[in-house]
Amino acid sequence: MNQRERMLAGLPYDSFADGLLEDRTRAKILCKKINESAVYDIDDIKKHLHELLGGHKETYFFEPPFRCDYGFNITVGENFYANYNFSVLDCAKVTIGDNVLIGPNVCLATAGHPIHHLSRSKYEYAFPITIGDGVWIGANVVVNPGVTIGEGSVIGSGSVVTKDVPAGVIAAGNPCRVIREITEKDRTCYYKDMPFDVEDY
Repeated sequence: MNQRERMLAGLPYDSFADGLLEDRTRAKILCKKINESAVYDIDDIKKHLHELLGGHKETYFFEPPFRCDYGFNITVGENFYANYNFSVLDCAKVTIGDNVLIGPNVCLATAGHPIHHLSRSKYEYAFPITIGDGVWIGANVVVNPGVTIGEGSVIGSGSVVTKDVPAGVIAAGNPCRVIREITEKDRTCYYKDMPFDVEDY
């Protein structure tokens, strides 16, 4: 088993062996191209994203700047949107569903490091992150290795998500905790108790 295979298997691995440094360099070059594209040149940004990502559907967008470790471990669903300064440490698979919104300054970190400094100087590890359909992640959120966020949930801004979040809830805090379930009443209001004045949703 080479070091890339160990990385994807959730085993301790050497991130500078078996071509992993070269893979990260490739991702940095593509991220640089994305981040230096003209803001109006959507086609150019999407061309580089297509080359970088492991998979995507038809409609998706990342607002530059965007950064990741490898890119090929990231898949995003239909109608995906990430705001500014989205960072993904994709040493393990990052799977994002349809209709997901990512706020500014969000970090999805599959990567981790051993606690003891001697083992940490040589090895790291990574566990997958999965984000279900219809999730909204607010600004300045960090999602830690191995976390799954269930379908339709909302993660409040500034949260640090260290454990799985079930479907259909609002969760927030450091560490992130479930605050309440999302109910049908939430569909009638756009912000707190402020009712919609439209009906086309």
